[in-house]
Amino acid sequence: MSFISVLQETPSFFISFITIVGLMVGSFLNVVIYRLPEMMKRNWLQQCAELRGEPIEALPTFNLTIPRSACIQCGHKISALENIPVVSYLALRGHCSQCHAYISLRYPIVEIVTAFTSGIVAWHFGLSFITIATLVFVWALIALAVIDLNTQLLPDDITMPLLWMGLLVNMNSVFTDTHSAIIGAVAGYLSLWSVYWSFKLITGKEGMGYGDFKLLAAIGAWLGWDMLPVVILFSSVVGTIVGISLIIAAKLKKNIPIPFGPYLVGGAFIALFWGEKLNHTYFGLL
Repeated sequence: MSFISVLQETPSFFISFITIVGLMVGSFLNVVIYRLPEMMKRNWLQQCAELRGEPIEALPTFNLTIPRSACIQCGHKISALENIPVVSYLALRGHCSQCHAYISLRYPIVEIVTAFTSGIVAWHFGLSFITIATLVFVWALIALAVIDLNTQLLPDDITMPLLWMGLLVNMNSVFTDTHSAIIGAVAGYLSLWSVYWSFKLITGKEGMGYGDFKLLAAIGAWLGWDMLPVVILFSSVVGTIVGISLIIAAKLKKNIPIPFGPYLVGGAFIALFWGEKLNHTYFGLL
């Protein structure tokens, strides 16, 4: 019996397999979350130096694969045994094996969340092409949410390929038809773009970044225009509640920006799994 046959005939094994794959992907996402903003920063510094007419300093190669992962504090190269998702963190008790510096809890959290959501996708969609497409979509959203939380950046290196991928996937009407996907991409971008400029004209301040426009455009390209109200409603309500709660708790000043990307990602997850039911319920009440 082939491996594919086992996956087809044993749903529990398929879900477990995808969950383990998600755990390993979560480990890679941690690399993306840490390194991609640093790569962007280095690129910006080199561009600024070039515009000022300064000599561009040759920096050591730094990308998603080079150099090897190392402790931020002491530079200890992380071995394969120290890089097992979740297990290594627990074995090391959250500290570097050499300098005993604290390792952020973010690393196992990202791995667990990625594994859990991957298992949910496998359970929800079963063994099919839509599962593969959805996993790529979900993994990209997780990376974007955490990067935005850490740096208030939503890198074009993820949002733009995600947008085009959504349009290509829906050429075969995987999540929605092509017409709905194209309108979703346009409407997703323009809806937040309109809010941005309205807020700026009224207050003279910028309420959000262009990365939010692109992220919602990508979500619209994947899920279609009819899922955008669910995404926007959920993200706006939850974002407002969290922001007001933090201000009341005196943990956040009113002029400190709150990243909106994680709330858009949360809305996308809601729309992905329960969007159709929510839309039917809403329009049924109307």
